[in-house]
Amino acid sequence: MSEPVAVTGMGVLTPAGSGERALWERLCQGRSTAASDPALKGMPVDFSCRVPGFDPAGVKSIAWRTNRFIQLAVVAARMAVADAALTPKRWDSRRIGVVLGVGASSMEHWPGETEKLLQGRLRAVSPLALPRSIPNMAAGEVALDLGATGPNLAVSTACASGASALGVAKDLLAADRCDVVLAGGAEAPRASEMVALCFSRMSVLSRRCQDPERASRPFDAGRDGFVLGEGAAVLVLEKAGHARTRRAGVRAWLAGYGASADAHHPTIPDPRGKGAAAAIDAALAEAGLRTGDIDHVNAHGSSTDFNDLFEARTLSRVFDRPPPVTANKGCLGHGIGAAGAIEAACSVLTLQHQLIPPVANFTRPDPRIDLDIVAGTPRPHGVEAVLSNSFGFGGQNAVLVLTRA
Repeated sequence: MSEPVAVTGMGVLTPAGSGERALWERLCQGRSTAASDPALKGMPVDFSCRVPGFDPAGVKSIAWRTNRFIQLAVVAARMAVADAALTPKRWDSRRIGVVLGVGASSMEHWPGETEKLLQGRLRAVSPLALPRSIPNMAAGEVALDLGATGPNLAVSTACASGASALGVAKDLLAADRCDVVLAGGAEAPRASEMVALCFSRMSVLSRRCQDPERASRPFDAGRDGFVLGEGAAVLVLEKAGHARTRRAGVRAWLAGYGASADAHHPTIPDPRGKGAAAAIDAALAEAGLRTGDIDHVNAHGSSTDFNDLFEARTLSRVFDRPPPVTANKGCLGHGIGAAGAIEAACSVLTLQHQLIPPVANFTRPDPRIDLDIVAGTPRPHGVEAVLSNSFGFGGQNAVLVLTRA
């Protein structure tokens, strides 16, 4: 058992809108944000869940040199710092860390730059092509924007990246390397035709092009794949003593983190769920809790047939009887590297509101899945501890335990 760290601020940009109010309202409505995406016109899957109305003019000073995932990260970090009532001009910048998860290098502009190379127009290739694309630049630009000179890390564990980043940040605080860490994830996979096409070629995306709003349906018997999303979530994690000293409001506690690798297959989870179960056990142990102490599970719930079945069976093995389960990807799509951080933010909101949002589009239970899926309407429920799961390619497992402040 280790000391929990305080969540003192959050900033979120999701397909539900800008800020946590828009996010919470849409989650509780149980409606998907998926819609046709002009950027994907002509692609085999031409719809996504995208952040509405995001204007790079809000980060005009860096918009010219950055890709969308970086811009989302910077805005979310500003929101989180403001929510935590931190003043960058007054903090000890050496004790402020940044850890952001990004699932892949952004390929938003690579096709155009590659075309120049193939045409022999070498001097036309942009010198910004690399720094605006590599994963660490989200954390790097956040630090530059806010003047945070402590440890600055990128975490890339595929679809578990955002959750992994929160766990790494917790470890930095426990090791006394920082007083505050801005942690989370950012991703804009639908901004790249190549990324969208690659996921489509892997047959993991829903093909409901005629009915995108009902495409993502975690744990539902009719699920046929996930919907690409995008977004960013940054949580301000802070040592308990530091938060008390500055009289910060604590929104929740990050009490436990567990990580493991399946070592089974490049893209398919171990069907036995041994790695996922080990990560759950580790997160519970660090939080000093038992399975019976968990009141709610925020599932990875990708909406693919195998992954949802694997996760459901893992939960049924770990828990005598799994507590109520939700899956935010039904509403928000799959934010890839940002997903785990966004879902952690959703878990904080559940703890604060004592209300579990429903799984969007869950209408037909899968007879192979024995879980208490929250569907239709939000469920009032006493929630003191949430388990939030994230799994990714490479057999990556990252599990968080968040508790009520």
